[in-house]
Amino acid sequence: MAKGAQIKLRPWCPFCGQDVGRPKEPVQRKMDEFTVGECQCGATYTCDPTGFNVGAAMVEAIVHACDDNWDLAWELLPDEDYLTGRIDNYDEQNHQVYETKNVDGRKVAGVLYFVRLNRELATLANRLHTDKNAKDSALRKEDPASDIPPMEPARDPKRKKKKADKATVAEMMAHQDIDGLVDLALDDLKTLRFIQRLLYDPDEGKRWQCSHVLGQVCRRLSTRKPGAVSDLLHRMYEACSDSAATHWGLLESIGSIIAARADIYGGFARHLLMHRNAPTSRVQVLWAMGTLAEKRPDIVRATPFYSLFPYITHSEAITRGHAVRLLGRIAATEVESEIEKLTGDEAGLTIYEQGQPVRTTVAELAKEALARLHRLKELKK
Repeated sequence: MAKGAQIKLRPWCPFCGQDVGRPKEPVQRKMDEFTVGECQCGATYTCDPTGFNVGAAMVEAIVHACDDNWDLAWELLPDEDYLTGRIDNYDEQNHQVYETKNVDGRKVAGVLYFVRLNRELATLANRLHTDKNAKDSALRKEDPASDIPPMEPARDPKRKKKKADKATVAEMMAHQDIDGLVDLALDDLKTLRFIQRLLYDPDEGKRWQCSHVLGQVCRRLSTRKPGAVSDLLHRMYEACSDSAATHWGLLESIGSIIAARADIYGGFARHLLMHRNAPTSRVQVLWAMGTLAEKRPDIVRATPFYSLFPYITHSEAITRGHAVRLLGRIAATEVESEIEKLTGDEAGLTIYEQGQPVRTTVAELAKEALARLHRLKELKK
């Protein structure tokens, strides 16, 4: 053998020995996502190209094996409910497994992590997925998610591209010039950063209006530059996690962006729930999930939404109202009796729709939620 020659093999499934294909991006973008794949034997696998996030890749593989049913995934026991395996020294770039960790001076430390459920659980996961799809179909008959925006027209490549600056962006935002902001963002992605800075406004009404406009700008921008919008969502979530900084307007904007293009960014919705317990962000989380639920209740129901049930009896009217708005839109029959109790709750609150304040009461929201629940029951008959 020639000096320095490498033994390389195509990746294989540790359970059945068959060659496996290159892992692919999941259908919906998620925070800290991994590429995933499936073997013909039923095993699922994820790829950690660095080898430093194997724990997270393991969780992703288990959840993927459960058809993204997190509740089921967290109940499983290793060895009893599923088997695991891993292939080390995997090079994502070439889709090869090497004998050593260095190839042509380049470090190779990727890991393919495999999970295979036992037969009974695989059947259960498939049945739960089928039942979920049936309920989602019933919900989406009322709220069809068919509003994907048309591709933004290509701009003249010979034009002189514009440069974004704070003053220009602020003026466009004040006039809600969505067309102008989309044009500017296509030329200069710093436009998104300047809009984000405008969210830090002490005027609550301006924050909600800005969040709505940002969602509409990202809706159109995503048809040409979906990665730029995804990066913006990541930055916003990181800013929300910074305990030393205020996150005025961020959660509202995240909700607006996800709701505007749930077909691409629906996977980001789950991470909103991390902020549900903080008094300063609880209402914004409920609003964001409720706004998404108006068009894609199936995405909200795919999250651990049960954790939001206690808010329906919260002492603050604004929390109760937003919780009822959300749970009605996802047809949460689990709390129908609790919603009925609120039909006499005349406490007032303001909810922002399309960036504009709408004055209502908890009772009105409860009646709307019950009407939606009853319509869903009729559809199922």
